[in-house]
Amino acid sequence: MKTRKTEYGNCNMVGKNIEALRKRAGIKQKDFVSKMQIMGFDINPTSFSKLEGQIRMATDKEIFAAAKILGVSINTLFNDIE
Repeated sequence: MKTRKTEYGNCNMVGKNIEALRKRAGIKQKDFVSKMQIMGFDINPTSFSKLEGQIRMATDKEIFAAAKILGVSINTLFNDIE
């Protein structure tokens, strides 16, 4: 599993948690992006990586989709996860 090359940004509150939960679930980033695309999102791996790295804003729709894919509540994505 790759480690993050850059520090997390501060453009969203959920990216770090989405990344942690995705990795815990054993879902590769490209597979997660594919699931979002199947749900109708126009997202590419670079954009998703920036979301996880908190370098870009996350839309409410993206947060909803991420929670659904991960099988967690939206509130979980805003909690401290280590």
